[in-house]
Amino acid sequence: MHHRYDVIVVGAGGAGLMSALYAAKGGVSVACISKLYPTRSHTGAAQGGIGAALGNIQEDHWEWHMFDTIKGGDYLTDQDAAEVFSKDIIEVVYELEHMGLPFSRTPEGKIAQRKFGGHTRDFGKAAVERSCYAKDRTGHMILQTLYQQNVKAGTLFFNEFHVTDLIIEDGRCRGVVAYDLATGELHTFHAKAVILAAGGYGRVFKITSNALTLTGDLMSIYYRKGLPLQDMEFYQFHPTGLAKLGILVTEGIRGEGGILRNSNGERFMERYAPTIKDLAPRDIVARSMTTEIREGRGVGKDKDAIHIDLTHLPREVIEGKLAEITDLARTYLGQDPVKDLVMVQPTAHYAMGGIPTDLNGLCLSDGNGGSIEGLYAAGEQACVSLHGANRLGTNSLGDLVVFGRRAGRYAAEYAKQVEYAEMPENAEAESRRVFDDLRAASGKDNAAAIRKELQETMMRNVGIFRNGPDMAKQVEIIKELKTRYKNVGVSDTNARYNSELVEALELGFMLDCAEAMASSAVNRTESRGAHDREDFHQRDDVNWLKHTMAYRDMNNPGNVLIGYKDVALKGFTRSFEPKPRVY
Repeated sequence: MHHRYDVIVVGAGGAGLMSALYAAKGGVSVACISKLYPTRSHTGAAQGGIGAALGNIQEDHWEWHMFDTIKGGDYLTDQDAAEVFSKDIIEVVYELEHMGLPFSRTPEGKIAQRKFGGHTRDFGKAAVERSCYAKDRTGHMILQTLYQQNVKAGTLFFNEFHVTDLIIEDGRCRGVVAYDLATGELHTFHAKAVILAAGGYGRVFKITSNALTLTGDLMSIYYRKGLPLQDMEFYQFHPTGLAKLGILVTEGIRGEGGILRNSNGERFMERYAPTIKDLAPRDIVARSMTTEIREGRGVGKDKDAIHIDLTHLPREVIEGKLAEITDLARTYLGQDPVKDLVMVQPTAHYAMGGIPTDLNGLCLSDGNGGSIEGLYAAGEQACVSLHGANRLGTNSLGDLVVFGRRAGRYAAEYAKQVEYAEMPENAEAESRRVFDDLRAASGKDNAAAIRKELQETMMRNVGIFRNGPDMAKQVEIIKELKTRYKNVGVSDTNARYNSELVEALELGFMLDCAEAMASSAVNRTESRGAHDREDFHQRDDVNWLKHTMAYRDMNNPGNVLIGYKDVALKGFTRSFEPKPRVY
C-alpha cells in the first residue's frame, strides 16, 4: 500500500508529537507513524520535570542553565546546542502552558519549580529550583497535551506500524517502509521530509527503565546504510530505579528532600559530593551508589540496592508531589515511602548518543558537515550533542520539545520548497527480504535466548564501571550473537499481529546498537561523564575532547569503523571553573 505526505514523523512520543505539531503548523500535510497508541509512548514514564530558568522561586538565568548542561555533559556537550536550548526552553515551557499542560503551581499561580540534580545558580555555587513539573507525571502530561494539539492540527496517525526501512537514494531521504501489525502488510510512505523520533535502545540492558518498545530500530536502520551513530559509548544509568525492576524513581524524589542511605543508615553522598550531596549529577550518584554496594554497604537480600529515605518528609508532600512513585513503591515492592525506606538501584536509562544532527535536526552523514537531504531527527534517537557525555536531569523532556519544535519547523519549511523525489520501484524489497529470512530460518537458536544473553552481558561488561578487557570481550560476544541471530527463525508464520516476528526483528536492531556502543566504548581510552573506565581514570581533553562517529564496515559486517567530530566550544573553558562569555 502506498501513501504520500509532505512530512512523515516516525515516533509519537514527546519529540515526535512536537515535531508533527510544528510541521502541521507550517502548513504542510503531516502523518505520524507509531509502534504504539501515542499516549502510551515512553515519554509518559518521565516523572520529575522539565528544566527552564523561569526564576519563579528564586533568581535564575539561562546562562546558568547552559553552564550546568555543559558541566553535566563533562564538557563533551556542543556549546552552541546548549545555548540554543537554554534560551528556547523558557519560551517552549510557556507555550506548553498555553496549550493547556497542567503544571503544578505556586501559591501565586505561577508554574511551580523544584530542585533537581546538577542544577545550580551562579555557575555551580548552590542548588536552584529550576524543574517545572506536574506532580510526578510531567511526561504523561506532555504526551496528553501534545496529542490533543496534534488532533486539533489535523495530524494523521498510523498506530501499531513498525518502520522497517528508510528509503535514501542519492543523498536524499524519500520516505519509509512500515509493517502494519493489524494486517501484516508492508506500506510505503512517500514524503518530502522525514523526521525520526522513535526513542532510544535501553532494552539492550537487563535492568532498565525503558519500555519494551525501545529497541533502537531507526538507529540500527540508519547504521545499516553505512551512516554514523554518534557518541554511542555514553549511556546514562539513572541512580534510582525500583530494586530488581528498573522502574524509574524520579530524581524529583531527591529534589523534594529524599536522602540516599546505605546499610549503616549513613547519608553517604556527603562523602562523594559534599556541596550538593544527593542532588549531584546522575553519573556521580550512580557511581557512588555502586561503590557503596561493591564495598559491602548495600541493602536487601542480595545487598545490591540502596535505600531512599523520605520518612522525614510530610505525608502531603509524599502523596501529593510524589503520588506516582508512592503508588509504584507500594504496588511493586510492598514498601510505603511515608513510613518505609524504599530500595532502589541504578538502572539503564538514557542514550546520550544516536543519529547525529545539526541544530535544526538535519541528519548528518559524517563528521565533516555532510548531511542527508530531507531527513531530520529529534529526541533520544538523535544526537545534537546537547547532553555530551552525561545528560543533566530534566533536559530530556526539554530536548524533546525544543529540538522537536525546531525539526518540525525546518522540515515543513524544506517540504514547501521542494517537489517529491521519485521513489524506487522496489522500495519494499529490503524489508521483504528481512521478513522472509526470519520466516524461512530453521536454526535451533531463538530470539528470546539471544536477547537474554545480550542484555545480561551488556549489563555486566558495558555497565556503570567499565574496563578494556571486559568491553573487548563484549565486542566478541556481540559478534557471536549476531552470527547466531542469522539462524533465528519464527514458529508463527502468520502475517497479522505476529509479535514473535516483531520481537525477532527488534533483536536485530538491538544487536546493531549494542555493536556500535561496545566498539565505541572500548575505543575511548578515558573516563568522561557516564563512560567510567577503571583502567583509564582521568578525563583526557588533549586526546579525547571529540565526538565518536561509529560506522558499520560495509565491506566486512561485524566490524565497526571509528571516526570523529569536533566538539563545538563557545564560551566555557574545558576546566570546571566557569569562564562564561560576556553577553
